[in-house]
Order: sequence, then C-alpha cells, then structure tokens
Amino acid sequence: MTVRIVHLEDAPPSAEHDFVRVSTCPDPNDDTVTLATIQRVVDKTDEEIPAAEPKRYVKTLVLEHPMSVDAAIGFAACYAERKKIPVIYAETQC
Repeated sequence: MTVRIVHLEDAPPSAEHDFVRVSTCPDPNDDTVTLATIQRVVDKTDEEIPAAEPKRYVKTLVLEHPMSVDAAIGFAACYAERKKIPVIYAETQC
C-alpha cells in the first residue's frame, strides 16, 4: 500500500475520513528542539441518517515528543502503512 504525504503548507486537506496528522513545532524552551505530535483522526458519519452530525475521533499516538520532522513523518508513515491508512497530513506550527 502506498501512503501519500500531504504538506498542508502546500495544499489544503482533502475529504479523507481516516488519516494521520503530524504536527511539529519548536520547543518553546529550546528552539534547537522540535516537538512532534502524531494523531490518528477518524471521521465517522452515520450514512443511513444524512442529517446526523459527523463524529470525529482523535487518538493521540505521540504528544509533543522531541523528534525531527523527518523522524515524525517516518514514524507516521510506518503506522499508516500498517493500519492501511492512505494519507498523512503534515503541518508545521510556529
């Protein structure tokens, strides 16, 4: 399975219902360290009841852990491939 990595700085997110989100930002106490947060996001909508509000479930896999952007995306890609999730959204928050 191929996992597509979308950098949100380059393109807006598409309408995926199951994806991995990677967010990175500099550590506020040490600008030489990058902190990564990796989350699995699943949007579940009841297709039988079109008026039902979408339900979004977010499972945090890694929370503000020191790692490089490449390491965070690599970790997310391995997870996504194993779980058969087609898309990773990567963003840098500053």
